[in-house]
Amino acid sequence: MLICLVPLVSYAQEPTSTHLVGIGNSRILDTYITPEKFSGFGLSYLYIKERAKPVKRWNNIIEHEIDLSSTKDRSGDANMMEGNYNLYWGRYRQWQFFGDRLQLQAGGLANANLGFLYDMTGSNNPAQARISVNVMPAAIATYRFPLFKKHFQLRYELNVPLVGVMFSPNYGQSYYEIFNRGNYDHNIVPTTFVSAPTFRQMLTVDWRCSGKWSIRAGYLGNYQQAQVNNLKQHIYAHRVMIGFVRYFPNPSQP
Repeated sequence: MLICLVPLVSYAQEPTSTHLVGIGNSRILDTYITPEKFSGFGLSYLYIKERAKPVKRWNNIIEHEIDLSSTKDRSGDANMMEGNYNLYWGRYRQWQFFGDRLQLQAGGLANANLGFLYDMTGSNNPAQARISVNVMPAAIATYRFPLFKKHFQLRYELNVPLVGVMFSPNYGQSYYEIFNRGNYDHNIVPTTFVSAPTFRQMLTVDWRCSGKWSIRAGYLGNYQQAQVNNLKQHIYAHRVMIGFVRYFPNPSQP
């Protein structure tokens, strides 16, 4: 109650850009390459650009996420490299509560994914491409509060799967058959939240250290998985993130 009664500076509608880097664990499975599971160390970079106007209830968010991982199987004898790029474009309807201390946003994201897996130990199928497009319902909750005479912000972002389309070879089909012989075998696959239950969440806390800058730290979990063409695959990325947020003057403000 005391926190709610303390006056706060309103930063709800400022356009922002955010740069975050993260480290953490990656877990990988792709039965097209091998039925073995892999785990190891991963790095991520995340850029977020958010545009909002005080006179409008809608805002746009663009996110670029790059992930790189080096993993080993359970015996430690095989190595798997993973690289992934995700582009998210979202549009959200926003609501303000408690004098702009609480902001709720709900809407949807278009997600384009491009990535690869490479088995460094060599096999008949040493590499796998990852290409997909998804539509994802999304929500963001942001709460601003003072602490020790400083301004803080707690933010939670959630993206869940709906429908999409992805590329996948069929069971036992080689890339030579697909691209050199042109043998199509259900390689462009429609997906739903049942066949490709991709899930992404991020929890962060910001310290507003000046009028134009905040320091942000938190957790990013990106869980990409699919079961199509008699193949199973998943990439579970857990990252501890840290970076900064820059605030820009709103052009609609005098």
